[in-house]
Amino acid sequence: MAVQFSAHEVKVGMKDRTRLKAFIEELFRREEQGLKHLQYVFCTDEYLLQLNEEFLKHDTYTDIVTFELSDDPEVTEGEIYISIDRVKENAANFEVTENYELHRVIFHGALHLCGYKDKTKKEEALMRQKEDEYLSLYFEK
Repeated sequence: MAVQFSAHEVKVGMKDRTRLKAFIEELFRREEQGLKHLQYVFCTDEYLLQLNEEFLKHDTYTDIVTFELSDDPEVTEGEIYISIDRVKENAANFEVTENYELHRVIFHGALHLCGYKDKTKKEEALMRQKEDEYLSLYFEK
């Protein structure tokens, strides 16, 4: 499979990883974006903060950092780092389950690699719409 999961200093309770990997590949097909390889790394706030500072020059906690590693805009090869600490806190703040929030962030990173942005209000609204679309598709099956 083109999608892989790993953890750095955290435990991630995620059921049915094979189904999720296949769904992420389907997301890329639906978005008409090639996918060569995608590595998700689940980590702590501190680890993601280090990456955020080192590579993006942002001195803030975040739930996700996405890196596109391919020079070919038609084919994605990337790494997505997700803070499990942020996922847990955001789930409590948004009053959703940790599992639901984790999947939202997983799909959010994939959508970034498909070309969606969230810097402006209009971009953010479209990103939320796409996240909701894929969350509904994933959890209704």
